[in-house]
Amino acid sequence: MNIVIYILLAVGAVFNGLGALALIRFPDVYTRIHGATKCTTFGSIFSITAVVVHGFLRGGGEGGTLAVHALFALVFLLITNPTGSHALARGAYRGGIKPAQAVVDQLEKDRR
Repeated sequence: MNIVIYILLAVGAVFNGLGALALIRFPDVYTRIHGATKCTTFGSIFSITAVVVHGFLRGGGEGGTLAVHALFALVFLLITNPTGSHALARGAYRGGIKPAQAVVDQLEKDRR
């Protein structure tokens, strides 16, 4: 069963690494936010799932507590990560930062 934990941790690390790569490679703030948020959310899901599996394998009260705390952390992460990225993107747009290679700005009326 440790193999499953290692696989989940490896997949989580790959997604988190891709999120870091998105911050370096993407051209503007909007695509960077999108790439980093999606990848780190998926990476955290896999990493926390590995912690939950480890907690259930450990058994007893201590392992169950570990799994429950990890699940609570996952729920809060799934709520706050998209909300935070939306707030960052909205703030960037209202601050006048234009998307790279944007042709039509249909949100122009919202800024007034």
